[in-house]
Amino acid sequence: KIFPHPPCLSNMGGGGRIRYLGETELQVECPVFEPSWEEFADPFAFIHKIRPIAEQTGICKVRPPPDWQPPFACDVDKLHFTPRIQRLNELEAQTRVKLNFLDQIAKFWELQGCTLKIPHVERKILDLFQLNRLVAEEGGFDLVCKERKWTKIAIRMGFAPGKAVGSHIRAHYERILYPYNLFQSGASLLVSGVCATNIKMESDETPEAKTHNLRRRMGCTPANGKWHLNSQFGNFLLQVDLYVCLLCGSGNDEDRLLLCDGCDDSYHTFCLIPPLHDVPKGDWRCPQCLAQECNKPQEAFGFEQAARDYTLRTFGEMADAFKSDYFNMPVHMVPTELVEKEFWRLVSTIEEDVTVEYGADIASKEFGSGFPVRDRKIKLRPEEEEYLDSGWNLNNMPVMEQSVLAHITADICGMKLPWLYVGMCFSSFCWHIEDHWSYSINYLHWGEPKTWYGAPGYAAEQLEDVMKKLAPELFVSQPDLLHQLVTIMNPNTLMAHGVPVYRTNQCAGEFVITFPRAYHSGFNQGFNFAEAVNFCTVDWLPLGRQCVEHYRLLNRYCVFSHDEMICKMASKADVLDVVVASTVQKDMAIMIEDEKALRETVLKLGVTDSERMAFEMLPDDERQCIKCKTTCFMSAVYCSCKPGLLVCLYHVEDLCSCPTFKYTLGYRYKLDDLYPMMNALKLRAESYNEWASKVNEALEAKINNKRSLINFKALIEESEMRKFPDNDLLRHLRLVTQDADKCASVAQQLLNGKRQTRYRSGGGKSPNQLTVNELRLFVRQLYALPCVLSQTPLLKDLLNRVEAFQQHSQKLLSEEMPSAAELQELLNVSFEFDVDLPQLAELRIRLEQARWLEDVQQACLDQSALTLDDMRRLIDSGVGLTPHSAVEKAMAKLQELLTVSEHWDDKARNLIKARPRQSVSSLAAAVKEIEEIPAYLPNGIALKDAVQKAKDWLQEVEALQAGGRVPVLDTLVELVARGHSIPVHLDYLPRLESLVADVQAWKECAANTFLTENSPYSLLEVLSPRCDIGTLGLKRKQKKLKEPVPNGKKRGTRLESLCDLERALCESKETASAMAALGEARLKEMEALRSLRAANEGKVLSNEDDAEMKVCLCQKEPAAPLIQCELCRAVFHTSCVSVPSIFQGPYVWLCPHCHRSEKPPLEKILPLLASLQRIRVRLPEGDALRYMIERTVNWQHRAQQMLYSGNLKLIQDKIGSGLLYNRWQATAYQLPETNKVSQTIDAMSFSLPHDWDNRTMYLHSPFSSGQNCIPFHAISAELDELLMEAHLLQVSLPEIQELYQILFTKHSPVLQTEQRSLCLGDGVGSVERKLKRRFEREGFCGEKRARVKKLRTPKKKKLKLNPSKDLSNSKLERERERLFEVQRSSESHLLPLDMSFSEQEDSEDEDAICPAVNCLQPEGDEVDWVQCDGSCNQWFHQVCVGISPEMAEKEDYICISCTGKDSQY
Repeated sequence: KIFPHPPCLSNMGGGGRIRYLGETELQVECPVFEPSWEEFADPFAFIHKIRPIAEQTGICKVRPPPDWQPPFACDVDKLHFTPRIQRLNELEAQTRVKLNFLDQIAKFWELQGCTLKIPHVERKILDLFQLNRLVAEEGGFDLVCKERKWTKIAIRMGFAPGKAVGSHIRAHYERILYPYNLFQSGASLLVSGVCATNIKMESDETPEAKTHNLRRRMGCTPANGKWHLNSQFGNFLLQVDLYVCLLCGSGNDEDRLLLCDGCDDSYHTFCLIPPLHDVPKGDWRCPQCLAQECNKPQEAFGFEQAARDYTLRTFGEMADAFKSDYFNMPVHMVPTELVEKEFWRLVSTIEEDVTVEYGADIASKEFGSGFPVRDRKIKLRPEEEEYLDSGWNLNNMPVMEQSVLAHITADICGMKLPWLYVGMCFSSFCWHIEDHWSYSINYLHWGEPKTWYGAPGYAAEQLEDVMKKLAPELFVSQPDLLHQLVTIMNPNTLMAHGVPVYRTNQCAGEFVITFPRAYHSGFNQGFNFAEAVNFCTVDWLPLGRQCVEHYRLLNRYCVFSHDEMICKMASKADVLDVVVASTVQKDMAIMIEDEKALRETVLKLGVTDSERMAFEMLPDDERQCIKCKTTCFMSAVYCSCKPGLLVCLYHVEDLCSCPTFKYTLGYRYKLDDLYPMMNALKLRAESYNEWASKVNEALEAKINNKRSLINFKALIEESEMRKFPDNDLLRHLRLVTQDADKCASVAQQLLNGKRQTRYRSGGGKSPNQLTVNELRLFVRQLYALPCVLSQTPLLKDLLNRVEAFQQHSQKLLSEEMPSAAELQELLNVSFEFDVDLPQLAELRIRLEQARWLEDVQQACLDQSALTLDDMRRLIDSGVGLTPHSAVEKAMAKLQELLTVSEHWDDKARNLIKARPRQSVSSLAAAVKEIEEIPAYLPNGIALKDAVQKAKDWLQEVEALQAGGRVPVLDTLVELVARGHSIPVHLDYLPRLESLVADVQAWKECAANTFLTENSPYSLLEVLSPRCDIGTLGLKRKQKKLKEPVPNGKKRGTRLESLCDLERALCESKETASAMAALGEARLKEMEALRSLRAANEGKVLSNEDDAEMKVCLCQKEPAAPLIQCELCRAVFHTSCVSVPSIFQGPYVWLCPHCHRSEKPPLEKILPLLASLQRIRVRLPEGDALRYMIERTVNWQHRAQQMLYSGNLKLIQDKIGSGLLYNRWQATAYQLPETNKVSQTIDAMSFSLPHDWDNRTMYLHSPFSSGQNCIPFHAISAELDELLMEAHLLQVSLPEIQELYQILFTKHSPVLQTEQRSLCLGDGVGSVERKLKRRFEREGFCGEKRARVKKLRTPKKKKLKLNPSKDLSNSKLERERERLFEVQRSSESHLLPLDMSFSEQEDSEDEDAICPAVNCLQPEGDEVDWVQCDGSCNQWFHQVCVGISPEMAEKEDYICISCTGKDSQY
């Protein structure tokens, strides 16, 4: 890091960038450099790098990296030295001039017998030097008195006016200075010399007389002696011994006659100029002796050596004690500013005399360097060995390859060998420049800071002129005063005269470097230890030759021969660095030209003899020019008359008085020897020079001749390949190339035109982006580069496009509100520029505004989609926008719309939630207001929807009332549910709710009437014909939900389940259609039950092994005791179902599947139907109840007809004749009994009246419960259907008991199981007779009797071919008419039937069931059947039993069941 003017840091106190030294002038801090480790590695390269900055100030400070801490290698115990004594007020030039003047005055008066006492004026010592100078400047004593300028002089001396100080000053001047000035002017000597001549010519005075008169000085006369002086001038009468005044020649006034203590001459006091008023009391010198004494040359000023020898420890104790006593505080607490201020006060005062000691110029060769060096006894740690070879080790720096002093063989103390400096407080080093104007470097090993002052080399002559001007007296006796290091001058004084001076405080561990011909001085803040040495770089060579010329003019000794060093370097041209070779070659060329000219001049002077001479073999003091003290090497002239003396070729005439032809020219090299040496240097530097010329040509090329960046890089590669030195030219080339490379990179980045994504959205300016002005300057910089870049014209085009973008954007921004598309397009164009465009921010703002306005306009176009959230969102997004008139107008409009919308939306919500609910009219008015608002209000829409729903609901209710049909319950329930969901007051809703409640109460009452406790059946299931016959297995199927009808398909009319039936009832619009659906269900119920009964009965009568048969709910093999259901004829284990333990009378048992309800009597059911008719609501359960009552009444008529006919007598006789048959009769006592009840299921059973008790029939069989069903072959089909339907009716009727009472009358309680009869004809005939009598009694026509007979008469053989699938409409009509007649004849007051029941036992229905075990279920238009010729008379598919139509026609067919029975018996 480089600090051009940093603050100075000190371990004793900080200093600022500027410093005051007690006066108004200020000092500027010198540069401070902090190199990195990489820079610090090569000291000469670093110094070369900082030289352009540091040489402008003359001195600079270098702080090494913090970890660079060399060990202190000096032997403290062996180091001893004798310091120099420094009186501070003698150091400063102007103060020394004052002191010298006062010494002269004091000596002047002392020689005249007076002691000088400096007077005080206004309590201040009178500055006699200043007074004397001011009077001289004003014209002298006489002129000042004449013009009365004493007051002016007093004011110039700093005295206040108006106190008569001028008269006092005049008196002191006249008494002290005026005689001295007269003496200096020579007035007294001039008169004294003339008179003395006259007197001595006429006097015969002898030396003895003079000696005799020495006793009479100071006005003392002999006791008996007199002087008589004649009044006439020139005539002397010698009355006594003759003592006359040398000025007036008179011997009178002997009491006023003075004798000189130097020469015994006598003078009247009043003859002296100026005259003396009193006789001096001490020794007195006459004017001649006084002039002789005062004009003696002064001794050269120098420092005295102290009388004491110090070690480092004792000197430190002395130095710390001095500083602590002087400042009366610990040494480490004294601020550096205070020490600096006090130092300059002390050196500028004559009243105080402070003396310090300074251990300067201590040879490190004798006592050892502070840096570690090899071949020393001090042991170093391994990490400290690196400092042995460090370039910053001051023992190594002067002799490094880069230093030209390495080519000097002699060890020059102070230049090639470091000097040590041990300082104390106020010890100083005076203004000086280094020998041969070389560099110097000073390292402060430890201790308190050292304060430095320096002036740049270009101001050296200016500083010398100022000091000569301000203290010319010092340079009269010492022309080379500034080379003696004995004179100091306040830097403020120098700066006041235009000399640039810089300062710094060097702290421990820091370097201070002085540059060629840079004057520097300073002082120590306290006890410290420093080390310094000189070094010279290649750039110093021209200055070194200039310095030798300067020394020649000053007649100053040279430390070494510059020409000798150049020739030694030239002799090693092949190993020299090319830069060194080039520089040496140039310097040698100058040397040869000068030497050639000088030798020609000497030849012209007549020096003809010459000889080669090895000057380097002579000591330096033996080959110095006796005139200018220059050390000769190239040549010299000497004469035999003065052996050992010689002169340089510049001062041949000053050698001696001998003729020049006697002189001899000694030379080291012939001119012809020098040229090959120079050519060797040239060859060494030629490659570099050629390269340097190409570099200079490339750097200075004009626009049209500029080279490319690739050529510049090639030059750098060439320098690296040839190992050219890292000099200014190469560094400049690298710098230019690096700049051009960076410019090319930046230009390429700008040309890529891809702005970083995170800056596209306006998130901020990229820290690396250029502004347009910077881009413009950058383009100019590209054109100003020494090389040509391919990106330059492209970047120029980019700049043109950027400027066009700016113009377009400015035009667009001037519009009131540009469109968002145009703004976005312009912004998209800006993405191509990786440039900081100031218009982008405003463009983004305007784009946001335009987009917002377009969003508002778009939202307002579709009013149905403009929600409150949209408006709030738009307002929120608009709040963050930059204010604009269009935005503010749209914002105000939107805010107003939002306020109105929120008001009406809240009002609509309140109206919806209002309790009590509002009327339709009031809400419709609010809806009308809301529709005027151009926005989507959710609550407003909900209110509007509620009003519309309310209107629709009311229309439906009114339409329901106006229609002639009885409403359906589902419709009412749906209306009530919809009415509840509508937040509007509906007048009809309470009445509908009451009606629905009545219906629900009716359903609950009906359920209580019909359903058993914990019944698994619903009310509709109980009241409707069974739809689950044949589908019940081990468990009852769950009720299916209504399934949706697939699109494009019509709903089927087949009633396969209760769900289908319920759906048909709900969809029926009239009672008649509902009755038709129920009638169809009854037919399916009857047909399915017939098939089930036949299958179950066949299972009981089959020859199948018991092990393969599965019965009961448990689906296990049959095991006694068993019981058979009267309705479905299924067999159950008594342990699995609920069976009464004791049968009292005839007992009819129904299984759990057939026992579905409580079977209330008809008189309990009729009121339910009456109450339902009063409610006037249609529901499926009501339709089912109405149908069930009609079915019951119809059955009653049929039962009564059967009871009144004579057919029951025949059946009764057949049953009583013991024709009952049981499969398990033979094995009754061989089957194991099952006493465990695995599952108890409620079943229905009822007992006949008590008059049946003696006629109850018990079977000695596995039916150990004593109950057997009436077999099919024992009764007619009509009676069997009548009994089957009786159990299907969910009503208790007396006719059922009458039928069973007739069937079981006059029979013993136990029937013989061995009886078996298959004579069914008589039984059927008795039944037919009973039916016939009953039909006759009822007046039925013959057609009916024939039909019944046809149906009930079995056939021997019957083929069923091509059965018709459709029932005869005429037959259905006749059945319906018969049922209406039966209903009218029973004088029933029930509702009329909508559908009659016709007996379909012989119908050739397509749904007939084939009892074959493995029925193939053939399909098609024609299916052939065959009837069993055995005892079962069942119909089978011909294909299922394996016979053809021809076989069925010709042969009898007996089924497997009948075949098994025949084989069993």
